Amino acid sequence: MKKTPSDEQLQLDNQLCFALYSASLQMTKAYKPLLKDIGLTYPQYLAMLVLWERDGITVGEISARLLTEPGSLTPLLKRLEAEGLIRRTRSSHDERVVELHLTDVGRAMKARAQNFPACMLECTQQTPDALLALRDQLVSLRSALLKSS
Repeated sequence: MKKTPSDEQLQLDNQLCFALYSASLQMTKAYKPLLKDIGLTYPQYLAMLVLWERDGITVGEISARLLTEPGSLTPLLKRLEAEGLIRRTRSSHDERVVELHLTDVGRAMKARAQNFPACMLECTQQTPDALLALRDQLVSLRSALLKSS
């Protein structure tokens, strides 16, 4: 059976979506031993990155930053609270709003993650400039996809 151009377009290895998906899986796998050392999962790490940038944000704000639904974050945030890394409190201005605050333990964890970027740079075997360019391309792609959805 002869392959047509449309057959080629539908081959797995020719799909951008698969390249992104499989790279994401491998990136998460590369982070696993680093995160195990500090007791976080990858989604928890992403949430902590946001909180290290800006302590005291709301669940809605962290949800927007992580491009996820607030309800899907609730179990993750409850686990971070149970582990003593954050405090969840109702806003004094609007009790429907939940604010997130780092504990001293959560703040101190940031120092333990300081070497992660260097470890990932080594793991990827890329130059810093190449990774920055790739990140910028992916951010641009994500922005375009957000506009189209």
